[in-house]
Amino acid sequence: MRTSPNRLAGTIFGAVYVLVGLLGFAVTSGVGFVATEGGLLLGIFAVNPLHNIAHLLIGAALLIAGIAGVRPAKAVNTTVGAAYLLLGIAGFFLVGTPANILALNVPDHFLHLGSAIVLLAIGLGAERAEQPRRAVA
Repeated sequence: MRTSPNRLAGTIFGAVYVLVGLLGFAVTSGVGFVATEGGLLLGIFAVNPLHNIAHLLIGAALLIAGIAGVRPAKAVNTTVGAAYLLLGIAGFFLVGTPANILALNVPDHFLHLGSAIVLLAIGLGAERAEQPRRAVA
């Protein structure tokens, strides 16, 4: 199915996260690899080189799965959505601590939570009712 919501979401989110990962390197010059405070992408989202690499890897996984088919897209959308849900919640407790190795800030938490909601809703909700059609005799 070419117009699958899971394939479309995976491809779009994947392309956006790859782009965000690449753009992040433009604002992390001089920022330590796991610095707890990073450069600001778009003036609001904190990133460090590790955070940029995470965006590239997650984006690549979403993009590849979105291109590959409905089943892989659904699986990766759900997995990334669940991971972002955990990161979005845990991130609030990491800011200001040495454990904040992704240089997360409050806008990052809300972006991760928003991505989680969309990816989980599509990953868990789309294509649920689809079943193979049987020939009627």
